[in-house]
Amino acid sequence: MAVSISVVVLLLVLAVIFLRSGGLKVTHALTCALLGFFLAGTSVAPTIHNGVAATANVVSSLKP
Repeated sequence: MAVSISVVVLLLVLAVIFLRSGGLKVTHALTCALLGFFLAGTSVAPTIHNGVAATANVVSSLKP
């Protein structure tokens, strides 16, 4: 749960930065958000979730 919230916050911050810099239009952001909502309802969602969780585990195990 904490990983998905962190990813959502990171993506939200990136979207706001892109919107402010003019690199991302509001319609593009809405399209990406809708794609995410629809993708979450497909059979691919568990695979994506497992991939993000595995990547988070690898990154968290790295020592600087």
